[in-house]
Amino acid sequence: MRTDRLVAILLLLQRREQVTAAEVARELEVSERTARRDLDALAMAGVPVYSMQGRGGGWRLVGGARTDLSGLTASEARALFLVAGPASAARPAVKAALRKLLHALPEPFRVQAEAAASSLVMDPQRWGSSRVEHRPPRFLDELQDAVIRGVQVRLGYVDGKGAETERTVHPLGIVAKGPSWYLVSNTETGRRTFRIDRVSSADPTDDPVHRPEDFDLAESWREIADEVDRKRTPLEIQAVCVPHEIGRLRMVLGDRLEVGGSTTDGRIEVVIRGHNEYAFAGELAGMVEWLEVTGPPGVRDHLASIGNALVERYG
Repeated sequence: MRTDRLVAILLLLQRREQVTAAEVARELEVSERTARRDLDALAMAGVPVYSMQGRGGGWRLVGGARTDLSGLTASEARALFLVAGPASAARPAVKAALRKLLHALPEPFRVQAEAAASSLVMDPQRWGSSRVEHRPPRFLDELQDAVIRGVQVRLGYVDGKGAETERTVHPLGIVAKGPSWYLVSNTETGRRTFRIDRVSSADPTDDPVHRPEDFDLAESWREIADEVDRKRTPLEIQAVCVPHEIGRLRMVLGDRLEVGGSTTDGRIEVVIRGHNEYAFAGELAGMVEWLEVTGPPGVRDHLASIGNALVERYG
């Protein structure tokens, strides 16, 4: 809508002080001709804007006039942009709209809104049969605020064995993994991940976070999750599957399945992760009509043993 564009242009002028028609066109994804018409419309409507001709020219607000038309408080802007991050579950159209609004927000809202947009990753796949948490953990809001403001936190933490420790951490981001919440932080001993429901205290400091320039929360979480999956399912088997059953295999195995290329006979190579050879064989025994395990030998031996037992019992 044109009204939305005019408001966005005004806020853009507040943030940059001077813009060209080409910059407005690029920001709002319209033609340069449309951008010029909108700028002229602002001036004709009585908004104190004027154009400067020649080299280095552009459009400015008279006397640096400022108007907050966003209608958002700082906390509302942060909350809104939590769903605009690259790894969030929001629809692409919603993310695109929020990113446009982000460019139009005045300072200081825009800085914290940008931080909010990259502070959270949603990973819907849960690990194992973890219990469902009906409410967010106690210190989630405090830790998310520290991530967005970029300040260190004195963190009390109870590990899986019940031992409580306290340390100062540099919060980098929050991850929702299924029903569980995690804090990704830098510490004196390197990057660490903390389950937020095990946090016993969280006291923000005034010291700034030391954040790596190339840090990307979504990429970092993928590395962390892959490492955890490797530890949880250390055994890998190789197999070949008929093409029309790959979908069923995905449904049964989920993210434990990696699909490769085709073999010379038209079947599909797959790699499956699991816990131990005997359990693996039992899990795959019912798939022998369309799945052939090629290694390791121990899993094939267990499958043969299961087959012999079935023949003896039901042959």
